Amino acid sequence: MTDSLHQPFVIDPDGVAPSQVPFRTLTTGAKMPAIGAGTFGSDHVTPDEVAAAVRGAIACGYRHLDCASVYGNEDRIGEMLKTVFPVIPREEFFITSKVWNDAHAPEAVAASCRKSIADLGCGYLDLYLVHWPFPNFHPPFCDVESRSADAVPFEIERFMATWRAMEQLVDEGLVKAIGTSNVTIPKLELILPRCRIRPAVNEMELHPHFQQPELFEYVQRQGIVVVGYSPIGSPARPERDKTPEDTVDVEDPVMVEIAHKHGIHPATLCVKWAAQRGQVPIPFSTKKRNYLANLKSLCSDPLSDEEMSRIASIDRGCRLIKGQVFLWQSARGWEDLWDLDGTIAK
Repeated sequence: MTDSLHQPFVIDPDGVAPSQVPFRTLTTGAKMPAIGAGTFGSDHVTPDEVAAAVRGAIACGYRHLDCASVYGNEDRIGEMLKTVFPVIPREEFFITSKVWNDAHAPEAVAASCRKSIADLGCGYLDLYLVHWPFPNFHPPFCDVESRSADAVPFEIERFMATWRAMEQLVDEGLVKAIGTSNVTIPKLELILPRCRIRPAVNEMELHPHFQQPELFEYVQRQGIVVVGYSPIGSPARPERDKTPEDTVDVEDPVMVEIAHKHGIHPATLCVKWAAQRGQVPIPFSTKKRNYLANLKSLCSDPLSDEEMSRIASIDRGCRLIKGQVFLWQSARGWEDLWDLDGTIAK
């Protein structure tokens, strides 16, 4: 832990008052800030650097933190939060974590949740997600062709056993709300009727070149808040997730033109568009100029209807996080994870 993270926490005078940041209301009645500080440092940012970036974001006005056990940095974020909570009460934060694929067994879910809470030092979680709907573990930094011998396709009763353990976390007061991530409409159509406690949130990849309008609208119709990861097109995603056909959102001429008009970077425009569309973006940056600009963009002049329509028109259906490492032995390709033809691959 760097010395700077042990210094007394101070609010940044350049920041945004949290009361000015828009929010989304969950089915539980809880208010989730409409932008979160992501904490996935990919393969190139150390846990201490992530913690330092989150500390800076909090100082600038962020109160929504999107964490996960698999990111390997919750303990460092927790060390940092020890300097924050004496200044900003825990109750002013909205903190998310996620159960990883190797802890889907019902008896493992609670243990994973308790460890995240202990590592973060936050007492409870505002939201806990099933990170992926497959119990398919892979080692860190593995090759994109890596396949676990134990990997299996989605199976509803197996998933619901995990979900019932998630519901129990709510009953015990460890978490305030639970949600899904990386699920499709066919999977949700099986999951939702079987829930005692319905998902409050669905987290999914969303950016201008991958808008997922059908899934986005379906989730919203269900009264579920949409959280969008990779909101600027994940330029720093792991090398294993990059393919030759990937496109670059921030270089799209429409994004460049509209961003110039508003005096912001195209990456900031991606975040601004996401929040105005109705999803909750969770960008990550280690640079103050970036995370502060993203936060300020939600509180400045809105995009016009014409600008929103123009951005809607540049959707290229370009999924960047394809998830190849979660495939089972008999899977045909990454497409099998996403039920592209409306049926769940076996």
